[in-house]
Amino acid sequence: MIEVRKSNKRGHTKINWLDSRHSFSFGEYYDPGNIHFGPLRVMNDDIIQPGEGFPTHPHRDMEIVTIILEGTVTHKDSSGGEGTITVNEIQRMTAGKGILHSEFNASDTEILKLLQIWFIPNKQGLTPSYEQIKFSHEEKKNKLLKVVSGKKEDGIIFINQDAEIFLSDLEKGKIIQYKLSKERSVYLHVINGTINVNDISLNNGDAVKITEEDQINISAAENSNIILFDLILDF
Repeated sequence: MIEVRKSNKRGHTKINWLDSRHSFSFGEYYDPGNIHFGPLRVMNDDIIQPGEGFPTHPHRDMEIVTIILEGTVTHKDSSGGEGTITVNEIQRMTAGKGILHSEFNASDTEILKLLQIWFIPNKQGLTPSYEQIKFSHEEKKNKLLKVVSGKKEDGIIFINQDAEIFLSDLEKGKIIQYKLSKERSVYLHVINGTINVNDISLNNGDAVKITEEDQINISAAENSNIILFDLILDF
């Protein structure tokens, strides 16, 4: 089964320094039928103005993954994590039993674009921690590159949940396939471009929830960037 969620159905928060699209209920946007998909709780598509950002604030019992699409973010948290994250870099922060952090656009002239992703962890009260890894465009070119996993693997961000994240930079005309097991579901989001998933056309910001499918075929109608979540089904 493939359920399409069009970009214009997402929640939207727009203030003077932030333009954010919410794939799931977040902040003042509430959709009782769209709170989460398995352990995937938040998938925000944020544009942050130069020099602006999120001042120090708390989080608890959440696995937070940040993927930079354009620009550079400065990060600082109470676990000791501190630094900058730029394009093709991914950050994971385990909020666990409680953490304070801030994130700002590092540039005074350029906008910052990022995906902010939250997973509900498989355990509460974990020790807060931070991790950051860089991937290249070539590693993601015309294939699905695993960048986040619930298993500890060399060179891949670890999260405390049975979930995986794959990224792909697809060239026009390229086709990739992804097989699903019966115990898994997939959430696929188009970062930009136009793709077809089993002959369903998806554009910028569109997404699909996929269950009870053996395989999906993903083809690029133009150069496109996608993110695919492989998730535990029974959550």
